[in-house]
Amino acid sequence: MPAGTWRRGTRPQDVETLEPPLFALRELGVRYGAVQALAGVNLRVLPGERVALVGANGSGKSTLLRVLHGLVRPSSGQLRCDGAPRMAMVFQRPFVLRTSAVNNVALGLWLRRARWREARAQAVAALRRVGLQDIARQNARTLSGGQQQRLAFARAWALRPDVLLLDEPTASLDPHAKREVEALMADFAASHGSAGPGQPMTMLFSSHNLGQVKRLASRVVYLEHGRIVADLPVHDFFNGPLPEAARLFVKGELV
Repeated sequence: MPAGTWRRGTRPQDVETLEPPLFALRELGVRYGAVQALAGVNLRVLPGERVALVGANGSGKSTLLRVLHGLVRPSSGQLRCDGAPRMAMVFQRPFVLRTSAVNNVALGLWLRRARWREARAQAVAALRRVGLQDIARQNARTLSGGQQQRLAFARAWALRPDVLLLDEPTASLDPHAKREVEALMADFAASHGSAGPGQPMTMLFSSHNLGQVKRLASRVVYLEHGRIVADLPVHDFFNGPLPEAARLFVKGELV
């Protein structure tokens, strides 16, 4: 059975005792008015996994990430989170404040009750981590798209998250900026969160870039019309048999 799925007739506790999941979703659904964004989603995510969410536009990838982050409440089903992992989310088009890059990072830390001087010092370190130390005092609204995305990664890294959620983080970037952001994704996935050494960061990201998925993911979840159609290790997803819709998507014949 692929990781992250429930077997018919098996109780959740029977599966969970094999290896405790970080997230456990059972028959989860989300409805926006008349639109069913997610339906009957069964998913388990283990600590340290790198999970890519793929599928056509409107398949439910962004909604699933928002549910995990607590930005969207399920309309039905169950969501369980093991412990209280520190989470950060980076969006396709990050919102930046009309102030300096360093203040954009420091304000988030200050709102989490860090002293301003400490928040500024941590913000400088975060900007250095993503290669933006030279533009720390520049107004964030004047940065390029790639720089703004790296700034969003700096804000996320400064929180020392255990879970990093990424919604199409390179979709609107040029090839050079995509490579820079991909390098950050790989670097962050290998790093450790607030718990310290011992367990790599857990990363879930949505992407239409299948090359990126091959390079960065350990597991692929394919969604169609709000349902999980395939959930496989990355090698099996690209080299093994797939449901027809997923097969066409991989071949580039289903957009």
